[in-house]
Amino acid sequence: MSSPQHGAYKPRTKKPKATRSVSFSLPALPFPLASFLHPLRSASSQWLVLPVLLMVSILFRWAVGLGPYSGMAAPPMHGDFEAQRHWMEVTTNLPAKEWYWHDLEWWGLDYPPLTAYHSWLLGVIGGVINPDWFVLFASRGLDDVALKTFMRATVLASEFLIYVPAVVIFVRAFGRQADLSKYDKGVALAAILMQPALMIIDHGHFQYNSVMLGLTLLAVDCFITEHIYWGSFFFVLSISFKQMALYYAPIIFAYLLGLCVHPNTNIPRLVLLGATVIVSFGLVFAPLVVFGGKEQIAQCLFRVFPFARGLWEDKVANFWCAANILIKFRERFDSGMLQKASLIATFVAILPPCSILFFNPQKRLLPLGLAACAWGFFMFSFQVHEKSVLLPLVPTTLVLAGNLDKNTVSWVSWMNNVAMFSMWPLLRRDGLQLQYTVLTLLYAWLMGTFEHLPKHWFGKLVHVGSYVSILVTHFAEAFLLKGLLQEYPDLWVVANVEISFGCFTVAWIWVLWRLWKESRKGRKKPKRE
Repeated sequence: MSSPQHGAYKPRTKKPKATRSVSFSLPALPFPLASFLHPLRSASSQWLVLPVLLMVSILFRWAVGLGPYSGMAAPPMHGDFEAQRHWMEVTTNLPAKEWYWHDLEWWGLDYPPLTAYHSWLLGVIGGVINPDWFVLFASRGLDDVALKTFMRATVLASEFLIYVPAVVIFVRAFGRQADLSKYDKGVALAAILMQPALMIIDHGHFQYNSVMLGLTLLAVDCFITEHIYWGSFFFVLSISFKQMALYYAPIIFAYLLGLCVHPNTNIPRLVLLGATVIVSFGLVFAPLVVFGGKEQIAQCLFRVFPFARGLWEDKVANFWCAANILIKFRERFDSGMLQKASLIATFVAILPPCSILFFNPQKRLLPLGLAACAWGFFMFSFQVHEKSVLLPLVPTTLVLAGNLDKNTVSWVSWMNNVAMFSMWPLLRRDGLQLQYTVLTLLYAWLMGTFEHLPKHWFGKLVHVGSYVSILVTHFAEAFLLKGLLQEYPDLWVVANVEISFGCFTVAWIWVLWRLWKESRKGRKKPKRE
């Protein structure tokens, strides 16, 4: 009697073990980043995903921050690091009525009021730690190691208080609507947080772009969760922190206007949205007016929109700089005509995505709409900087929160890689060659760039051709043809502009095509059976 019982008992113990071992199979997503998160795929380990990603994100950002920054030990003007420090000096030592007027030749304040308030707050905190960091005039060009640590910490704190929570909320809300699993949402979150361009500009070059981008993303979070008035408020805050957020304004306007028109006209909603925007701007400018006077508004706007600087300053991978090889715009045309040409070209470029979002105000189209609109601004607008590529790049990367197929991943990772290359002249001047190389290669490997290419032959040709061009350019600049630099000092910068512009043109078209394709899905009628 005992042996039959023993024989019946053994199969029942082996089968559950074989079933449990299936959870350790290889991941379905075919790139290394997904493989790293695969051990956390089980339900019991899901709570570890966010803490692990946050710790890794902090580690990489702080490691980048150990390197040099813009203008480090580079008199007479130093760089963006000195600009940000100087604004803390100005806002904490002078009354508000002098903020936008004080010594404009030395990094005069040229961002909207929310940046001034942010600088004031950080300056107050820094002044408690060491008052010498922000002494008026005497602290100019200060390269103190302790100051560098403090300033790096403020960027990290600002990002993790605003941008990172906004990304987490977006991935969860957008991924839920796209029916992504928790594991897929974790992979998408990792891909967004490890985006190299934002990391190296904010924590290497030194800026606070993550605050502006985080406020915009909070607005998108509100739109996705149908809190459109709060979304309008956060977007006003984004514009009030950095005027570059205006790259997103037309698409946000088209989306909200579409909600007021489709499927039925909703006048009360339109009025409330307008009132929200007006009140929000009023709240932002109120302290500046109360403590500085009404004339501060005109001076602030004059400083924020630098039309007098010309079509561009440094070479950047947009249409104007790329075409300048054949057409010398600044020599042949006056500034007023170039402003009008830039305005018309930008309007034509952003009209398609704005039209799509107006007639199809669908939440799932917002990332692609933001990306397409921002690409249009980057390609054709006035006074574009190389760092402005962050504005189309971030919403393009956000697309991963709704789709992780191989084709989408390959295109998004390619755009991130090319964007890093487009900023190479800037990063080289800052002494960030090591950070550039490590972050670019790391992200390319994590996203499977070296293993997977787009499905279509044209995409394969573009990706392979661009990567070969980038590698050849870097190799030639480092090891060959150095004698040409004496006769043609901008040779490699021009090569960078032409390669990057060609790639960005394809990226812009791909985003537009993808936006149009996604918008058509919602219009398809069910088939008759």
